[in-house]
Amino acid sequence: MMLPAQPVSDPLRLFSDYLRVTGVAHLGPEPVRAGANPAWVGKRLGLLNGSSWITLWANYFGRLYLPGVHLVNVGNEAVQLSFMAAHARGEPCPPRANIEAFVRYARDLVELADVHAVLITCSTMNRSYREVEEALAPYGVPVLPIDLPMMEEAVRLGGRVLVVATHGPTVASTQALLKETAEAMGCEVSFSGLQVEEAWERLATGDVEGHNRALAEAIRARVRREAFGCVVLAQLSMSVFHLSYPSPEDELGVPVLTSGRCGFRRVGEILAVMAL
Repeated sequence: MMLPAQPVSDPLRLFSDYLRVTGVAHLGPEPVRAGANPAWVGKRLGLLNGSSWITLWANYFGRLYLPGVHLVNVGNEAVQLSFMAAHARGEPCPPRANIEAFVRYARDLVELADVHAVLITCSTMNRSYREVEEALAPYGVPVLPIDLPMMEEAVRLGGRVLVVATHGPTVASTQALLKETAEAMGCEVSFSGLQVEEAWERLATGDVEGHNRALAEAIRARVRREAFGCVVLAQLSMSVFHLSYPSPEDELGVPVLTSGRCGFRRVGEILAVMAL
């Protein structure tokens, strides 16, 4: 059971670090940093999030892998509360209303912020991908679900895939995307699912190291019993796993793929070939 948020010991440090990651709204280009691709400078990426709290993840990994790209976020807690409630009731997840909301939000990103591309960062909401793509086609704005490049890499690696999630509503959407990706690539894929609720509960209380440790222990136990070609971590929130385990193949004996790394790198390729 999730506990209420606890007060932080150093709020000044918290706000300072938060703003270093997110910045504030501005009209100019992002500062040019080491490692920035010149083709990214001046480009705007719309981040279509499934909840407001994940914006920190979107900005952190976006700035890590796409220095020079101007990140524009949209999405709120109501989206996640809606699909959590639908999942708890055993109803289709995500609900139709959520998909319609994502289409509206995507249009806002284009019409209000003039973004060059849109990245759907929510694994549960990858079911909205085709309708968002269709809605933005008249604008010429490409759309990418953040998990798609990770799924393509998993299929290319071959072998059985261990699909790990921490949040119940994500499970079906992620597994469906893996199957769809394999079919589109003309391949067959076999997979097993693993839900690590303890990791979600630890993340919810701010225990990121505990979240990562719970994932590592669950993965390690599973790969001891069954052979896998790779592991995919089904949510952007799980991308912090690599902060504790930067070389998971050495430590766990199997490659561990995250959407934060695979997704932002792919959208960087898309942005690099687009004209300003």
